[in-house]
Amino acid sequence: MKIHVEDIKETEKAAAFVEDVGEINEALAKIGPVDYQFRGGVPVDVSFYRLGSDLFFRGRFQGDVSGNCARCLESYPFTLGKDFTFVLKPHNGAAEEGELSEEDLSFGFYEGDEVDLAPLVREAMLLALPTKPLCREDCRGLCPRCGANRNAGDCGCRQEWSDPRLEVLRALKR
Repeated sequence: MKIHVEDIKETEKAAAFVEDVGEINEALAKIGPVDYQFRGGVPVDVSFYRLGSDLFFRGRFQGDVSGNCARCLESYPFTLGKDFTFVLKPHNGAAEEGELSEEDLSFGFYEGDEVDLAPLVREAMLLALPTKPLCREDCRGLCPRCGANRNAGDCGCRQEWSDPRLEVLRALKR
């Protein structure tokens, strides 16, 4: 969604749009194994206003995502929702000269006569994804012997774990 800078006034305005997930899913696929896949467009509500030359955006997105569990490898659906806030300052060329202050690093920049919110919202969506995809916190994963999903039931394999570093102690015990 693009908003003309001259349309952003000191009084707060609201807008809503649906973010296309095609680019996000492509970016996730380029990273490596696809752990997450956004399903359908993601509705975004945003309010915005101006304070001097700075632009303030506050909003929320919420969409459906499909994840592949890192433990049991099953696909599971979940809803991802997150509030976001962006503060954009006019670009003054300091970044190209290498003169960014510590304060400048906490803001984004805009230039031209319009602001495109789509890349900012997509970045917030990617950052909101869990680091490790789990279908549930207590997921038991796969059996290391037969590969059965232990969430579905006990596979009957004898669960025996032996640390080879402790073999010396076992020999002393015998």
